Order: sequence, then structure tokens, then C-alpha cells
Amino acid sequence: MAAVPPEGTETRIGLFVDVETTGLDPTSDEIIELAMLPFTYGLDGTIFNVGMRFQQFREPSQPIPAAISALTGITDEMVAGNAIAAAEVAAFVSPASLVIAHNAAFDRRFLERLSDAFITKPWACSMTQIDWAGEGFEGTKLAYLATGAGFFYERHRAFQDCAAAVELLSLSLPKAAMPAMSRLLERARLSNWRIWAENSPFGLKDVLKARGYRWNAEGSQSPRSWYIDVDDDAKESELSYLRTEIYRREVDIKRRKITAYDRFSDRS
Repeated sequence: MAAVPPEGTETRIGLFVDVETTGLDPTSDEIIELAMLPFTYGLDGTIFNVGMRFQQFREPSQPIPAAISALTGITDEMVAGNAIAAAEVAAFVSPASLVIAHNAAFDRRFLERLSDAFITKPWACSMTQIDWAGEGFEGTKLAYLATGAGFFYERHRAFQDCAAAVELLSLSLPKAAMPAMSRLLERARLSNWRIWAENSPFGLKDVLKARGYRWNAEGSQSPRSWYIDVDDDAKESELSYLRTEIYRREVDIKRRKITAYDRFSDRS
């Protein structure tokens, strides 16, 4: 994958990121490897070339769990004495117009705790913001998608995951007949709304769940309640549904506009 953009083509820098961690909780688990891979893309989603990679290990405060070492191949000996240089990370992230991860809801929460550079950038998710099932792929895991696209790679290491994902984004989708990156950009550019059904009747929880609402139990910056994410053009109809079918009265409903700048973060 190496091509010179045609003369006059407007391009941007994308940055694919991946972390290996000691566990799933960004508030208590730690990053043990960070990889980043920059690439140049056109506004239509065409990927032209890939830059030099960034890859660093980090020694966590506790020994790496055996299950994580078995999964990733990363051992305590490999990370001993290593740290991820904050200044180097910030400099590497700075030119990027868009940060992408395969499961951005996981990676973004870890990386924003590592460096403020990730807070100021718009993000996209190559796992959830492309309709892989609609394109005929079985599953959304990166390994499944790569196999379906006809190539294989060494799994569960951050840099190999980045390289495989960028390769996948450069390929033409079977049904849409356009680069996967193009579809990703379409979704990333859209805003959507998170709507909370605060203090909704307990007896209607199954109704909300069946409609696609999820329960937020964290109660951090968001209320402990059922919520749903809807596209911009569906906001008013969803608010009307809550007032007529759930509350059955006029009520001020909490909602928040979400863009690529806060999507997948703890702020959304």
C-alpha cells in the first residue's frame, strides 16, 4: 500500500492506535504496549500510504496477569524498565486529523488517561462504525474481518493489529464498492444524540431494553438510568416516544449531542 496522491488531492493524516493492557477496566488496569500507525488518506477515504510506526512497552505497577501474557505474548521481562514517553506520544499524535481504533470505546478510555493529546482529537471506530455484517462478513473481530478479506496476520500484538486494520480500511467493501475507510469517515462525521430515560417506570424496563436502551450503572458523569444513542434525524421522534409511551406526560428529557470529539470517551 504505497501510492502518491494525484496532484491537487486534499489529504489528511489518519492515526490507527492499539493498546495491550493488563485488563479491561481503564480505571484500574494499565497499558503495557502502545502502537500507533499513521497513514495518508483522501477526503473520499482512499488510503495512499502508511508512515513509520510508533511502538513502546510500559512496565505496569503489578505483574502482568498470566492470562494476559498467554493472550498477547507480552511478559514481565519484555516490559521491565520500560515507560511510554508522554512527550513522544504527544508529538506523534499531533499531526493526526482522526484517531481510529478497532473498538475505540476500549482504547480511547485507556489512552486519554495516558496522554491529553488523545482528548483533543476526533475518533472513529473501525469495528462499530462500518456495517461489516451488511457487507457479508461474519463477526466484527479484526481477525475475522482480515480472514474474510483474504489475509492473515499475527494477532494480539498492538502493531500487527494496527497494520492489519489499516490494510482492511484500504480495501473496497464487497457490496458498497468503496473503500472501507470511506464508510468509516461517513459515520465519523455524523453527530448523534444520547437520550436518557431517567426515572422511567420500573415496569417498563423490558420495553426500553427491547427498543435498544442500555443501562448505565456507572453513574459517573452520566445518570444511572436507561439510555439510547440515536442519529440526529431520529432525536425528535425518540423524545416523542418517551413522552407518549414511557412517561405518558410532558417531561424534560436529558439528552446530549455527541460528535467524534467525545464519542467513545467517558465524556459521552
